[in-house]
Amino acid sequence: QVQLVESGGGLVQPGGSLTLSCTASGFTLSNYAMSWYRQAPGKEREERELVASISSAGHITKSANPVKGRFTISRVVAKNTVYLQMNSLKPEDTAVYYCYVDLRHDRDLELWGQGTLVTVSS
Repeated sequence: QVQLVESGGGLVQPGGSLTLSCTASGFTLSNYAMSWYRQAPGKEREERELVASISSAGHITKSANPVKGRFTISRVVAKNTVYLQMNSLKPEDTAVYYCYVDLRHDRDLELWGQGTLVTVSS
């Protein structure tokens, strides 16, 4: 059974930092590109926003413009885990953050984690 489990969300003050983790089971994440998405309060599932991604080889990372320079995606292959380091957090970063992997090529499946809530507020 394939699964993604996120952790690390919580309440943080503006300007603060958080690190989210996404641990994969049932597959080796280093064989796939991995992404973080977020869904802001009041937004529908279809409106989830791509935040950052990392290539299967691990050496190409991309960040969306709203988080560029503040958020960093990385991974530890030995732990089968992807991370999202978030610095200089703003109230508009408040959202549920989801880990995502496209397994359609060999498993006919798009896999999402259960999400972790990040609230940025004073």
